[in-house]
Amino acid sequence: MEEVIKAYKCREPEKRIPVLRLELDYELALLYEALIENNTHRIDQCKARLEELRREMLMLEAL
Repeated sequence: MEEVIKAYKCREPEKRIPVLRLELDYELALLYEALIENNTHRIDQCKARLEELRREMLMLEAL
């Protein structure tokens, strides 16, 4: 767990990308649960967070 936190704080792309992928997977799981529950507020939150993660992933992959 410490390695995940350390990689998260590190801005080096090769260390951040694997952590970012884990975050994307987790957020997608949360979105799935929200869709099953039909919780529109949580769905919107998950979509917004996924958009942030997507942008960060695109920036890191461009480096």
